[in-house]
Amino acid sequence: VQLQASGGGLVQPGGSLRLSCTASGIILSIYDMGWYRQAPGKERELVATITRNDNTRYADSVKGRFTISRDNALYLQMNSLKPEDTAVYYCNAYRRDASTTYDYWGQGTLVTVSS
Repeated sequence: VQLQASGGGLVQPGGSLRLSCTASGIILSIYDMGWYRQAPGKERELVATITRNDNTRYADSVKGRFTISRDNALYLQMNSLKPEDTAVYYCNAYRRDASTTYDYWGQGTLVTVSS
């Protein structure tokens, strides 16, 4: 199983980026998915999640600026970016059945917001 995050880069404050996460070895539609981020010297934190039924949840710090979506991949549209959004962004796929927890992470893509 492999999750591949892409779309990161250097952007000026106020700019936009769209992150993508594709998967091999699993069918994404049966997983709850999310984006997390880790800034230098800080712990990994939740950015946004989306369930199999397309219910979404956002961190307060990104509400109104970021949009999570999915089809055969996972996306994060990031608008009005701020320097404090600078971090490595990770995608996650998660589900549980009666006996097993499946929890997969991508390798991360770096987002740098700076002038």
